[in-house]
Amino acid sequence: MSAAGSPNTKLSIPATLRAKGGRDFQTVVRDLSILDFSASSMNRMHEGQVCWLSLPDLDPLEAEVVRWENSIVQCELSEVLSPIIHDNILQRYSNLGVTRTAI
Repeated sequence: MSAAGSPNTKLSIPATLRAKGGRDFQTVVRDLSILDFSASSMNRMHEGQVCWLSLPDLDPLEAEVVRWENSIVQCELSEVLSPIIHDNILQRYSNLGVTRTAI
């Protein structure tokens, strides 16, 4: 579970991450929820730092660093990720076959 209580799904998605005022660098998203994500980051990132995550075929997602430890950064998204987009990412990068149904 993420800090905000939304379940995260373990993944391995190639992406780029850019801190405000910095350059893009290659990363791998390790888990993702509609509220937050964690990714590899050899670059030290600081709590409260604004950054942008670029996933394949999506516009960059703005986020704020919550924690950086042992080359893993955890960030909270500035806007909730659409559940449909989240599910599409899960279908593409995991073997879960997630689909949403109306209740």
